Amino acid sequence: MKRTALSAVSILAAVLHTGCSDDRPLTYQARIKPILDTHCVSCHVPGKPGYEQSGLRLDSYDALMKGARLNPVVRPGSSLSSTLHRVVSGQLDPSIRMPHGGPILSEENARLIGAWIDQGAKY
Repeated sequence: MKRTALSAVSILAAVLHTGCSDDRPLTYQARIKPILDTHCVSCHVPGKPGYEQSGLRLDSYDALMKGARLNPVVRPGSSLSSTLHRVVSGQLDPSIRMPHGGPILSEENARLIGAWIDQGAKY
């Protein structure tokens, strides 16, 4: 009897987990671009303060991968050494946390950016 109850609970948990999961691939186009478009692009394009101060454009994959004036902000395979992830997840000084002057990214969005970078930052 206990075994049947545990099996039913396990099956229910698996069904609920599958039903709630997001099956979209963890790629720039599918998962990261919408986050950047919502929270970052308005400031990180030519003529806007984020771009003018850093040289970082966030309106395309190629621009993101090119990075800022001084260095790349994404190091595929390592969110720990990627400035983009460190800035949006609050790992650096709070005065430079992004988005600057607006609501911070949700923990989930910051985690997705980190996971995308760790998985190779694919388009």
